[in-house]
Amino acid sequence: MAAARHPAFYARWGVADTLDGRFDMIVLHSYLVLDRLKGAEPRFRQDLVDEFFRDMDYSLRELGVGDLSVGKKVRKMAEVFYGRVAAYDTALAAEGNALVAALARNVFPDDPAAAESDGAARLADYARDQRSHLAAQDVKAIAGGQVSFREPTP
Repeated sequence: MAAARHPAFYARWGVADTLDGRFDMIVLHSYLVLDRLKGAEPRFRQDLVDEFFRDMDYSLRELGVGDLSVGKKVRKMAEVFYGRVAAYDTALAAEGNALVAALARNVFPDDPAAAESDGAARLADYARDQRSHLAAQDVKAIAGGQVSFREPTP
């Protein structure tokens, strides 16, 4: 969560400092951890996803969303989460600017030129860098809560 809240994303790279923008940054960082743990820690991966949605449920309630609406909103968040995970998997497996396009579409939906924007390109570079950084970290340490992310570069 702390890595997803880094001010550079919002102040310098153009990610909207809104609930949706913050949600997208949490999804991206969660995806990167889940990607690192593929094939190694299936139980922890599921626990991480479950905790993510428990936290989203709690956050919605803290924001005053009524009990009757929380379930619907969390289901919508789950659809968005899994859609983004699939998009980022596909984009990272592809060549070229697929990741820039996926991030532009998901993180900058209100900016039709985002595929060309500096923010989407910077986020793609950041995600690739973090993926390499996480690959060097021990899976057991990550599953034990010892994960680190590099600082975004200016």
